[in-house]
Amino acid sequence: MEKQTKRQQEWAALKYLILSKSQQDYRSIRKLFSEQGWDDKKEQQFRSYLQHALAEEPKKGNSLNAYQHIWGYFKHKANDNERKKYEELLDSFSLAQNKLGPFLKELTLKYEEPYLRQSKLLFPEEEK
Repeated sequence: MEKQTKRQQEWAALKYLILSKSQQDYRSIRKLFSEQGWDDKKEQQFRSYLQHALAEEPKKGNSLNAYQHIWGYFKHKANDNERKKYEELLDSFSLAQNKLGPFLKELTLKYEEPYLRQSKLLFPEEEK
C-alpha cells in the first residue's frame, strides 16, 4: 500500500483526537494531505505535528470543537431525545466530567458509523 494512503488511514483514526488537543497541528496536518505526494520531509512533519499535539493537554474549546464535528455525523439521524441530550451535554460540558464523549461513542455504535468507529478520540483503547 502506498505510504500516503497508509498515513491517510492513520490520520483518519487520529484526526479528532488531534483536533481536541491542538487546532494548529490539526490544520498543519490537513495541509500536508492537501498536497500531492508523500516524501520523507512530509513524514517527518507529520510525526512532529502528531507528537506535539498528543503531548498537549486537551482544552475545553478544542474538545468541544472536535465533539461538534463528530456530532455532524448524527445531527440528521438522531431522534429528538438524542438531540436534546446532546444539547444538554454540550451546555454542561467540562473536561473533568466528560459525558459528551461517551454519549457520542454510544451513538457511533448505535448508528454504526464505520469512520467514527476507528476514531482514537472515541475509542482510544482499541488498536486499528
